Amino acid sequence: MSDVATSIGSDLDAAMDRYRVELTGYCYRMLGSSFDAEDAVQDTYVRAWRSFEKFEGRSSLRSWLYRIATNVCLDLLSAGRKRARPMDLSAPQHQACAVLNERPEVTWLEPVPDGRVLPQTADPAEMALAKESVRLAFVAALQHLPAKQRAVLILREVLAWKADEVATLLDTTVASVNSALQRARATLAATRTRESESADPLDAGQVKLLEQYLSAFEAYDISRLTTLLHEDAVLSMPPFDLWLRGREDIAAWHLNQGIGCKGSRLIATTANGMPAFGQYRPREDGAPGWTPWALQVLEVSQGRITGLNAFLDTARWFPLFGLPEQLEESGEVQQGA
Repeated sequence: MSDVATSIGSDLDAAMDRYRVELTGYCYRMLGSSFDAEDAVQDTYVRAWRSFEKFEGRSSLRSWLYRIATNVCLDLLSAGRKRARPMDLSAPQHQACAVLNERPEVTWLEPVPDGRVLPQTADPAEMALAKESVRLAFVAALQHLPAKQRAVLILREVLAWKADEVATLLDTTVASVNSALQRARATLAATRTRESESADPLDAGQVKLLEQYLSAFEAYDISRLTTLLHEDAVLSMPPFDLWLRGREDIAAWHLNQGIGCKGSRLIATTANGMPAFGQYRPREDGAPGWTPWALQVLEVSQGRITGLNAFLDTARWFPLFGLPEQLEESGEVQQGA
């Protein structure tokens, strides 16, 4: 083992932890699942420990870990796993005849807390690119790519690796990498993705829009809430494959099937580089307080809300996002164990 490898090996855990967030972000983009990404990184570190004696220091530890992480993701994707949004699977329904059809958890593209996938950087352009590349729409678009094209595009376009570095990582040629990148770009160009703006830092217009949304939703003033929506805004509610498009249907949903949301309370957070809220509905038994109902991830563009993504599996999402287990009438929150 080289002196470089010996030096790194003396504190391998600390060295690997420096790359945990960026590796999780990479695996999340590859897999479309926050939980699968965490598992993939853990598997990467287990494989790294087991094979560390073979690491001779001829590449950087970071490159070596990315190579292992890529192989972990490719193994998972070889089983045909592909995450989707409701909009990828069916046509929009109309509120009057909407049917709630639940699909298994493995179907859905999952939200992820910013802190799990966005490394801290002082470079605004670098941070903007990182946030852009974890948007729900972008990660959903990545799912349309074959696994190796997905890896090439992320490494080249998001992480700014050189073509020869990617070729070495994937045990292929520079020509093959460039060809895969061209095909991936063409596929993404043909996949319509909505623009959405990041949530951190918020500009004055975004702050005002989110304040207006919170106020309108908590007051359940659907007329006022509707004015904040883009004319062809979309509402989705995984694990149901139902999705609605347009102000009229979204308003009608909230006033009919979704009327149970009246009286809700919201707690602000962020997900996928976008504004988000933990939504708590009034207790069904009529007792004081509110219980978890949905993680709302908002897509915003040019002063309007273009997407309302309500992820309903709060038993999974609220602990992950550090949201309280309950809201009490007193205004106090009850945290989970």
